[in-house]
This record gives sequence, C-alpha cells and structure tokens, in this order.
Amino acid sequence: MSDSHDDNRLGKYLRARRELVTPEQAGIPAGANRRVPGLRREEVAMLAGISADYYLRLERGRDKNPSTQVLEAIGRVLGLDEVEQSYLLGMIAPRVRTRRRHRPERVPARLHQLLATIGLPAFVEGRAFDVLASNDLAVAFSPRLRPGENRLRSLMLDPEEQAFHRDWTTAAAGFISAFRRQIGEDVDDPRFIELVGELALSSERFRALWARHDVRELEGGTALVNHPVVGEMDLHRDKFPVENVILVVYYADHGSDSEQKLRLLASYGADGRGGPATPRPSGALPRSGEASQD
Repeated sequence: MSDSHDDNRLGKYLRARRELVTPEQAGIPAGANRRVPGLRREEVAMLAGISADYYLRLERGRDKNPSTQVLEAIGRVLGLDEVEQSYLLGMIAPRVRTRRRHRPERVPARLHQLLATIGLPAFVEGRAFDVLASNDLAVAFSPRLRPGENRLRSLMLDPEEQAFHRDWTTAAAGFISAFRRQIGEDVDDPRFIELVGELALSSERFRALWARHDVRELEGGTALVNHPVVGEMDLHRDKFPVENVILVVYYADHGSDSEQKLRLLASYGADGRGGPATPRPSGALPRSGEASQD
C-alpha cells in the first residue's frame, strides 16, 4: 500500500482522481453500460485536449515528462484545487536533485519554556506527526498527546481516540490528506514507509482513504471532541512551524462553555483524576546558564 519506491506516482494519482469525478461533474453525458467509476480515460483526454493514447501512456507510466500545460489541463478536468494542482505539478519537477537531508527533529528549549507557561493544551509534533513534547494540559485533554505517541496511528487504530472525535470520519480523511501532502516527494523516507505500511496492514479505512490520493495543506482548524471527563468541547487548533517542528495549540472562544471546561481540565492532573496540575514540558528545562539545545 505504500507509495515508497514507486516509479509511477503520477499514473496512480491521475487514476485515483479520475475515478472520483462523475460524468455529470465533468459536464458530459453519463451514457449507458458504464463499467468504471468516475470518468473513462478517453473522456479525460478529450476534455483536456490531448490524445487518448497519450493519456494512457501517462497513467501507465510510459511517459514521465508531460508538460506543465498538459497537467494543468488534466487538473482542470479532474477538478483539482490549488493545493492538489500544485501537488500534481510537483511530480514532474526535475528528478536530478540532491536528496534532501532533514535535520533531526529536536524541540528548541524555548518551546519547552512556552509549553510550561502557555496555560493551554499545547504540544510539538514532527513531520510524521510524532508527538515530541507536550504539557500536562495537553495530556489531560488527550492521553494520546503524550511524547512518543503518533497522532495518525492513534487516530486510525485507537478506539478511544476514534470515540474522542465527534466526527471521526471527517477527521480521519483530513488528517490522511494532510499526511500525504506532508510526505510530498519524500516517498522513500524510512519513517513514512514504516508508518504507512503499518496502517495499511491494520486499518481498512486507512487503505481506502490512502487510495484516494487526497492532499491538503497542513493547517489548523476546529477540533470537535467528546472528552470522557468534561464532555463535548468545540476548540480551535492552530499550528505554528518553528524551525523543523510544529507547535500545536488548542484554545476555546472567550466566555464559551468549552473555555470553562478547559479551565476545569487545568485543575486536574495529567491523568485526569484530579489534583492541581502544574503545566510542564516533556523534557527538562535548561538550568540557568545552560545553552539551548536547538
């Protein structure tokens, strides 16, 4: 199920997106005896103004160097938005390039300080959505936000995390499409290979959503959750890139019931069983005079 070491990513993407577009959406008659989901190859070719034979070669990986104009025309037929079109064009970027080397994912000392003082559920995640650091209020909000957890694995495999989201279906679809966008060209990254392989074997829902090849930007949004202690909460979730990691913060509208519930959680320990909580980072803060480990 992994896209790793796949030399026909373009063809798989085109086919997956083609199967999601109905004839009605493309503005053509559906006709009778359709045996394929979505559009036929020749219909995409006709609407894009290219030959059916050339489009077939693209899907089968026989032509790996289409022009930008051709892919833009196909993207319009497939109804791709700006992010999806950018993702498609990225597949024909020059292949002769130096392999990107990502810096080790280390949480800057200043983020540990921020986690300890912010007074809101907050954590730091890496490129594969591994939780690298968090404060006590984040763990009281969700035990799956402890350092060492992986947010995508929890979302797809942990029944408690699935019950935590009031609209798990939408959350899962959005998270997987953001994960695919996050991978980008790094399809041979060992961490991504490991995680996609594990989830493809363990989750039918993941396999189905992964096969759609949806992509979206990594961004914040709204978290609609059903907390086992304080009940339903509607929270904002914002993400802030800091060096090579991402700070994630949850917060509620001022004066809302959800804000009151966050305050109640703050009076509990990280295990949610009561006792005052002292927000703390997952790692020790440097002592006075120590250098920051950025």
